[in-house]
Amino acid sequence: MGKLVDKVKGNVNEAAGKIKQHSDNPATRKEGEQQELKGKGQQIKGEIKGALGDDI
Repeated sequence: MGKLVDKVKGNVNEAAGKIKQHSDNPATRKEGEQQELKGKGQQIKGEIKGALGDDI
C-alpha cells in the first residue's frame, strides 16, 4: 500500500509544481520547482518500496 500512496502523492506534487511554475510571481515559480522535485522524490521512494515489498 505504501508504494501506491507515495506514487500518488508524488504525482500530485509534480502536477501542482508544474502549474505553479507558470505563475508571474518569481517566488511562486521557485516554489513550484521545489514542489515538482519533491514529487519526483516521492515517486522514487514509492518505486523503492515496491521493489522491497513495502517493508521500509
